[in-house]
Amino acid sequence: MTLRFQRIDELETVAGQLIDAGRSHSVWLFEGEMGAGKTTLIKAVCRRLGVVNTVQSPTFSIVNEYVTQTGEPIYHFDCYRLRDEEEALDSGLEEYIDSGERCLIEWPERIAGLLPPDAWTIQLRVENEERVLETK
Repeated sequence: MTLRFQRIDELETVAGQLIDAGRSHSVWLFEGEMGAGKTTLIKAVCRRLGVVNTVQSPTFSIVNEYVTQTGEPIYHFDCYRLRDEEEALDSGLEEYIDSGERCLIEWPERIAGLLPPDAWTIQLRVENEERVLETK
C-alpha cells in the first residue's frame, strides 16, 4: 500500500487507513529519516485507536505505555538511543513484543535481530512537498 499526503489534517485519514490495513499485525515498524514524521504519524494512529494518554516520543524512556478508551494497551518504542540489542533486551522489549499487544516501534533497524518475522513495516519519506508512506 502506498499513501501520499501533504497536509497535517490528512493524517487522521491516513491513520485510519493504516489501522484498517494493519489490523492483523501487532508489531508495527516505523522507518524513515529523522524528521520524516514517524512520531507525528504514531500520534495520529493512537488518536484513531482511542488512546486516552498524552502521546509523545519515548526517546529517553525507550518505551511509553498508552491505554485506549476500551482498556487496550499500546506500547510505543523509540529505539534511536539504543546502543545495541542487549540494551533493548534489558528494557524488556522482548516481553512487550511477545505480549501480542500493539507495539509501535520507531528506528527498528537498531533492533533488527529481535523483531518477529511477521512485523509490519511502514516506511515514511519526504518527496518534494509530500510525505510518502509505503507498507510491507
